[in-house]
Amino acid sequence: MTTPRYKTIADQLAENIRSGRLRPGTQLPTVRALMSEHGIALATAARVYRTLESMGLVVGETGRGTFVRDTSLPRDLGLQPACAAGVIDLTFNSPAVPGQAELLRQALRSIALSGDLDALLHSAPHGGRTHEREIAAKHLRNRGVRVPGSQVLIVNGAQQGLALALTAQLKPGDVLAVDALTYPGIKALAVAHHLELVPIPLIDGKTGLDALAASCRRRPVRAFYTMPTLHNPLGSIMPAADRQRLVALAEEHDFALIEDGAYAFLAEPAPKPLFMLAPDRTIYVCGLSKSVASGLRIGFIAAPVALIPALEQAVRASTWSSPSITVELACRWIEDGVVDELEALKRKDAAMRQQLARRIFDGINLIAHPNAYFLWLPLPEDMRAESVAAALRRDNIMVTTAKPFSAASNAPNALRVALGSIPVATLELALKKVRTACGYQD
Repeated sequence: MTTPRYKTIADQLAENIRSGRLRPGTQLPTVRALMSEHGIALATAARVYRTLESMGLVVGETGRGTFVRDTSLPRDLGLQPACAAGVIDLTFNSPAVPGQAELLRQALRSIALSGDLDALLHSAPHGGRTHEREIAAKHLRNRGVRVPGSQVLIVNGAQQGLALALTAQLKPGDVLAVDALTYPGIKALAVAHHLELVPIPLIDGKTGLDALAASCRRRPVRAFYTMPTLHNPLGSIMPAADRQRLVALAEEHDFALIEDGAYAFLAEPAPKPLFMLAPDRTIYVCGLSKSVASGLRIGFIAAPVALIPALEQAVRASTWSSPSITVELACRWIEDGVVDELEALKRKDAAMRQQLARRIFDGINLIAHPNAYFLWLPLPEDMRAESVAAALRRDNIMVTTAKPFSAASNAPNALRVALGSIPVATLELALKKVRTACGYQD
């Protein structure tokens, strides 16, 4: 069988990219130039680049052209790559403060000496034991979410919590609306659940509610995923009036709200959570990965009473329950005030890192919340995010382009820079190199 012409050309270009003959950041010929060079139809030339883009080898930018990707960078769904020794990781936040290891040692020693250690060898009920769910409900009051323990489930991290929220409310083919810039993990879940993502434009960093209303009039939106308190990656906080209008839209068009509070602990005070404005149609998801430690993998779901059985069944069908020993550790730290203490320390730590970043990028248009562990850095028109990221990667610094965060086809020309995983002295050095790579002079 004869190989299609577009496939032969795509394979040749793919080989040149993988071998390094075409380096990351290289601009490929225009579609018309490729058509002329190979004597093929315009549609065939366009299919060559679509094939390469589907392979993750090139990226097309409207008005700019097609460029070779750096395949060592995170892919579209934001999968975190393993960092080699000596590489400075500004792609992922795993914030820690001094003394956390000793806190863990003391807590494990206390658990080991507890009277009912045998209970930790047995699986817990789906969503946690009754007293554990009550403790989790106590923690959620820090976020302004006030529910009884019977409406709270303990899960294996906020990512599983989001997956369960989708499982309980949506079916394959349903429409999930999201901000045009959103958390990459929800994109990955939408693919896994075969959902259709509809991006809603952002205006000054906040959800375009007029556009959301228009989308609902065009087609049935089943749910809207949002991060109203400290948006990732922009760091914005949805105003109280916008929250009220969003709830009104959800009621008018009968869609569910999935509220992600992963970074909400950094914003105090904050407006009332959507969950408290629309408790019968909102699922609130958060966890301890950012506020305590990413390795604990403990998340919390607050949900309407009517959805609890479906969520418990979804836990049963996926992981059965969360590990008893980590749940015990988390509950002890909530009751002992350790979680409150760590959250307060990390708010101060994040604010200090933001102040450092603002000094280094003084006079430059960066977008961030004063307490966020990340910032959004729009680039000058003559700089390409892929090329900047590739140059920094060669200098052993990893940053993320806008592509993983973009739910729309055209990603902004910007970088998302995580501040929370490395020592402050190293962060200062890295941010100065980011500034230089972006073309900004001191």
